[in-house]
Amino acid sequence: MGTLYYGAQDMPIRIEDRALAHLKVVIATKLRRNESFTLSWRHGEDEPGGRSTIWLHPSIPLMFVFDDAEPPELSRAYIEKLAHSANTSGGILLVDEVLPDDES
Repeated sequence: MGTLYYGAQDMPIRIEDRALAHLKVVIATKLRRNESFTLSWRHGEDEPGGRSTIWLHPSIPLMFVFDDAEPPELSRAYIEKLAHSANTSGGILLVDEVLPDDES
């Protein structure tokens, strides 16, 4: 489980390492272009039910912390899916990665 620290928030956001690695690529691309957007996710099983959304802006500090020292091999399809949602009015919706074997 990785952790996303955003601004002065007291509650770190826990996201599985593989999803966080893909999310990092999309977020970095958007922020490098000086674009602001939202990121939404469903709360984990160990948290109270519901979902959360944060507004990401290039001027707000952001840190990605991964539990695994080795970066995973990234899926272009998953990055494209997240990037597509980032360009909608709803912003990035963190969804599970669909692996090719899962599609059948």
